[in-house]
Amino acid sequence: MQKKEDLKEVAKLFLKLGIIGFGGPAAHIAMMQQEVVVKRKWLSEQRFLDLLGATNLIPGPNSTEMAIHIGHEKAGWKGLIVAGLCFILPAVLITGFFAFLYKEYGQLPELQAFLYGIKPAIIAIILAAIFPLAKKSLKTGLLTIIGIGVLSLSLLQINEIALLFGAGFVGLFFNSLKKGESGTAKLNWMPLAFFPLSKTTVVASTNFNLFLIFLKIGAILYGSGYVLFAFLDAELVAKGLLSRSALIDAIAVGQFTPGPVFSSVTFIGYQINGVSGAFFSTLAIFLPSFLFVALLNPLVKKLRNSEPFSVFLDAVNVASVAIIVSICIQMGKDSITDWRTILIALASILIAFQYKKINSALIVLGGSIGGYLLYFI
Repeated sequence: MQKKEDLKEVAKLFLKLGIIGFGGPAAHIAMMQQEVVVKRKWLSEQRFLDLLGATNLIPGPNSTEMAIHIGHEKAGWKGLIVAGLCFILPAVLITGFFAFLYKEYGQLPELQAFLYGIKPAIIAIILAAIFPLAKKSLKTGLLTIIGIGVLSLSLLQINEIALLFGAGFVGLFFNSLKKGESGTAKLNWMPLAFFPLSKTTVVASTNFNLFLIFLKIGAILYGSGYVLFAFLDAELVAKGLLSRSALIDAIAVGQFTPGPVFSSVTFIGYQINGVSGAFFSTLAIFLPSFLFVALLNPLVKKLRNSEPFSVFLDAVNVASVAIIVSICIQMGKDSITDWRTILIALASILIAFQYKKINSALIVLGGSIGGYLLYFI
């Protein structure tokens, strides 16, 4: 009976997050931290950090994989599947609706006034969630230095996966020096490697080809959904399956709809091959995430008990937090540009830090309404 109740709780939470989760992976992870660590206490801060660090070391959409991890923690294998599907489904349905409008009428609805206020509010949510994670992850002076270094390099646009692994190996190196070992400590777990994308060739727009293209991207794409678009350009535009203008519109849809940014793929699949193209493209892009998390989740506790990996993971956790702060700073540069957005950001930060248990949806809604009202002043 308890398992059924746990499963229902998982489904309700991730359906809600899938509906209100505006702002990309950093915002999603911030909302998950508030819901499962602060409000529901399903996970400790340390466990959440460990899962976040582990998620950043495997390919696929980070926030979707965190949802799958949390579902597994709360309700086992069924929870893993339910959490992932419930988080993805709202975004896919909303994106599919926009894809239909776009194909039928050649344009998207005007949502700029609402987005104007949502983005500053989302930054406040991220900052409020990342603050306790940062305090938890900065355990030593070395980890603080690593965090500052990663933040600085991230702001200089250094590749995030290079920063994550680099931080881990720096942590191992200094740990080995402290222990007086020769060379670096051995790490008995190797992350999945990069594989090059295929050469540019024109391919047929069959559902089978779409499935293979998106399965490959889902299996090798490191980092957040923001990296997705360079892959899509190489795999679709260069191969003649999609125009660049349609890709730009797909990117826009992924940014202004809630849930995973990877739902842009639903939009693209629909433009290429209708409903069936949307279905097979979406299935393929998310399938590797379920498989990777299913394989990795049982190992995280064991690896945490391994001293070398524990050192590695601590450094990766700090780097993960630093990269989220960097994303937040970059979002702020783009979206907090005048007195109106400054006002919305400050009000949202005050509410998010003062009322820690307030529902993130209310802050997003408040930002959206405030943005709409102020946009026309």
